Amino acid sequence: MNAFSTAAVLAQQNPLFRFYKHYVIESLLIAKRHGFRELVRQRGRNFFLIVAGYYLVRDTILYVLIPLSIARGLR
Repeated sequence: MNAFSTAAVLAQQNPLFRFYKHYVIESLLIAKRHGFRELVRQRGRNFFLIVAGYYLVRDTILYVLIPLSIARGLR
């Protein structure tokens, strides 16, 4: 078995990868094939709360915590 196939097997066992594969990619396909309204009908508002929460956490880390820690280190 080469390294790529070993990594692929390990990635498929990861629950986060399975979530991404089945939920996120499926949601993108729904939006592409049937439009935004169908995505809202099938996924509901929880989908958008998850996406908004992800970006809130990510942007807080990138634009607040990292610059703050750098600024404290420079004093």
